[in-house]
Amino acid sequence: MKTYYAHTKEDSITHKLLPKEEWQPLIDHLIEVADLAEKYAKKFGAGRLGRILGLSHDIGKYSDAFQKRLEGSGEKVDHATAGAQQVFKTYPSKLANILAYIVAGHHGGLPDGNKGDPRNLPERLHKSDLPGYGDYLSEVTLPELRPEDLAALPRLQKDTEAFSLQFFIRMLYSCLVDADYSDTEAFMNPAHAELRKQDYSIKDLLPKMKAKEAELKKKGEDNPSQINQTRSDILNQCIAKAASKPGFYTLTVPTGGGKTFSSLAFGFYHADQHNKDRLIYVIPYTSIIEQNAQIFRETLGDEAVLEHHSNFEYPEGNFDEWQDEEKKHRLATENWDKPVIVTTAVQFFESLFASKGSRCRKLHRLTNSVIILDEAQLMPIDKLKPCLYALSELVQNYGATVVFCTATQPSIHHLMPAGTHIEEIMPAPEELQKLFKRVQIKSRGSMTDDTLAHEIKQVNQALIIVNTRKHARLLYDKLAETAPEGLYHLSARMCPKHRKKVLDQVRECLCQKKVCRVVSTQLIEAGVDVDFPRVYRAVAGLDSIAQAAGRCNREGKLRDMGQVMVFEPESHGMPKCFEMVSGHTRGIIRRLPEFGGDLLSLEAIRAYFLDCFGVNEDQLDTLQILSRIKKSMDKASCRPGQVWLQIPFSEIATDFYLIDSSTKSLVVPYDEDAIRIMDRVRRSFFTLQDARLLQPYTVQVYAFELQAMQRENMIEQIGEHLLFLRDESFYSDLFGLRDAREVKVPDSRLLLF
Repeated sequence: MKTYYAHTKEDSITHKLLPKEEWQPLIDHLIEVADLAEKYAKKFGAGRLGRILGLSHDIGKYSDAFQKRLEGSGEKVDHATAGAQQVFKTYPSKLANILAYIVAGHHGGLPDGNKGDPRNLPERLHKSDLPGYGDYLSEVTLPELRPEDLAALPRLQKDTEAFSLQFFIRMLYSCLVDADYSDTEAFMNPAHAELRKQDYSIKDLLPKMKAKEAELKKKGEDNPSQINQTRSDILNQCIAKAASKPGFYTLTVPTGGGKTFSSLAFGFYHADQHNKDRLIYVIPYTSIIEQNAQIFRETLGDEAVLEHHSNFEYPEGNFDEWQDEEKKHRLATENWDKPVIVTTAVQFFESLFASKGSRCRKLHRLTNSVIILDEAQLMPIDKLKPCLYALSELVQNYGATVVFCTATQPSIHHLMPAGTHIEEIMPAPEELQKLFKRVQIKSRGSMTDDTLAHEIKQVNQALIIVNTRKHARLLYDKLAETAPEGLYHLSARMCPKHRKKVLDQVRECLCQKKVCRVVSTQLIEAGVDVDFPRVYRAVAGLDSIAQAAGRCNREGKLRDMGQVMVFEPESHGMPKCFEMVSGHTRGIIRRLPEFGGDLLSLEAIRAYFLDCFGVNEDQLDTLQILSRIKKSMDKASCRPGQVWLQIPFSEIATDFYLIDSSTKSLVVPYDEDAIRIMDRVRRSFFTLQDARLLQPYTVQVYAFELQAMQRENMIEQIGEHLLFLRDESFYSDLFGLRDAREVKVPDSRLLLF
């Protein structure tokens, strides 16, 4: 009988094809992929469907045309469409439609389900010029469907039926592509496959977690105070609550309450007691992900924690020169096979709506996991409802536990699918807030820059937070003219190492009670531990004001309350999104008597988010993701030969992004260490260790700004991704990377963030 093959092998030196005895038989590949896909899908009750997908995905390779391609003919062969047609014929039901999407997209990505394009599923299912692949029958028997296989479909509710089904397709798709990639890698590059073997589980890491917990408790005992005792109580409550059943939770802890480690402790103990596979910690900003990931690595060990975010570009090539741990980390970013994942909201949510195999491959790892959303109030408002529906799917149908962790808990209950239950971890968050009340909020009305500068000069220690880089720089310059002593500036145009140096100086001044005045953008609100007696905050979202207040009298050491002054700034080009949430804050300020005069009471915060989310629900799904998915479900077409679910997978994936992805990481020669590493990289290959060492010296720049700098020969490109700032004079010791105006790009967008 003729042998059919899935993959060839080449000689590593000559790149000539090895004899066919070295090739991978097609039946071996199909069985291995079926075994893996079944194993992955079994986690959410769809093991048999995973097996069907594994056995059917490459049956289009049972054609003479594809075998000739393996031998070097170069002719393209659409084997994925052949497999999709076969499952559509074999399983004449709604389930056949689901399977067809997945098989059709296992190489190029999930196709759209609407008609009118030859790349879309309906046209592909009726494509008639495919090579014959009937010989698959001699080696492959596709399993019959059983009644219990239909039970693998997610629990469907009337209003979310289409969303649940498209999510189910994505999860099954993830199982198939991960299985396919993994088996192909095991054959083509067994050394890489060996490196993927997981050495740690949640249970293995629990002793390290307990050791860190004991260390923190002892530190609190050595430095007793009401705040330290309360932090210890919060940690103990999180650990006790971990025994509760899986589901949705909120963790409402005031800024300074130690919620990062307490939420991690809840996640770990919950995962241990309920046999969860991994813990995924989602952080809103790349500016704080590295510091949080470092806390986790110090607690659990480098090898157990996967840090995955867009700021980190892996070096191209030279993979074989890396250390084994570096290789393991790089490979783990592809499918998240680690016990602890620290990632960004961008990476997390965009993956949930992606269509390409490379982005979707990791999705099945979310099954049976604990997902903690840090600073949950920063979920994107314009895409909030699709994000909440995706989280609901993970909890309802895939065994996940989700924790919304923040000091300013958003009011989202009414936005979730019907029947969703959310439980608070803290027994009395209102009382907790009172215990941590360390500041008074005062609304100061309009303040010009001159008025603000004059007042600040009368205060020895103050933090001023404004909404744009332009405003921060103008205000700094105004203060520097008459009160330069102890004056500092912070913004995202400064690389992390630069910001750390400034913050270290600021903390030293504060500790020694020296003059210290800091002008900053909202960057300082994201997990930065500083403690000022007075904070000025330009009006912004109420959650931002709460974060700013967390930098005031943080440790409760003042005899009286710290002072937080909320003011209306001069107009300096505030972004539209800031203006919108600032308007809601103004509304709460006008209603202050309703909330006992406390702008940061939980009642005021709830009212603020109800205003934000309740004005127009279309603003919570501006791309109409949910309605597009709902309309895609054509029940009238549920008959042989018709596509029942017409889901626009690739269209949604193209549209769904959380932030402008046109920014690039630029390495700046901030200090001698940066210059030394940059010189070494220029002379030799770029290692993963170099990539980590260069992270503290990166600044995010927009594509159009980068182009302007390249025209002026300020940028040096190393390899595929690495960009160096060539002109050292373009980086200021005060303000960081200079503005686009200084490279002849008068684009005000660069001054807004």
